[in-house]
Amino acid sequence: MVYGEATAILAGDALQTFAYEVLAKLRCPAEAKVRIIEEIARATGTVEGMIGGQVMDLEAERKKPDGKTLEFIHRYKTGALITASLVTGGLYAGCGHAELQRLRDFGRSVGLAFQIIDDVLDVTQSSAQLGKTAGKDQAVEKATYPALFGLEASIKQADMLVASGCSALDSFGSRADMLKTLAHFLVERKK
Repeated sequence: MVYGEATAILAGDALQTFAYEVLAKLRCPAEAKVRIIEEIARATGTVEGMIGGQVMDLEAERKKPDGKTLEFIHRYKTGALITASLVTGGLYAGCGHAELQRLRDFGRSVGLAFQIIDDVLDVTQSSAQLGKTAGKDQAVEKATYPALFGLEASIKQADMLVASGCSALDSFGSRADMLKTLAHFLVERKK
């Protein structure tokens, strides 16, 4: 690191607060803007958000968590951010409650599938293929789906989650085609 860990942490903190400055300037109705800010705050926060999921992930290292704990960790790491990006897009576009719930269901399913496949790739791909250090999850005995359920069951679970998520968007018709294509791409990275 050029500037050290402390500076890196502060830079992350600064970027996170800058996000709220950007969100406050959105050109949309005030009610939508407030709900978007709330959604992003929750998704990055400690209770049902990325920070809370990351804390639990660190606490689970070198332990053998159960499936429920592992799902919680994964849902509230990357999954929370994926879900928030979908729901905030829906809020910005003026979606109603039912449409927002379908976007949330899709995001929760695909976000979890994404993290499961990320765990699979850490085991099955090289560092060159991943563009990051492969095998680091195993090195720190991180709680992962392949470690708990095996590769085949993990891949099957990710495929089922994508199918479930895509079905949540069926009522959107062809307007959801791009999201469905993206969801399938996320899990096809396993190949």
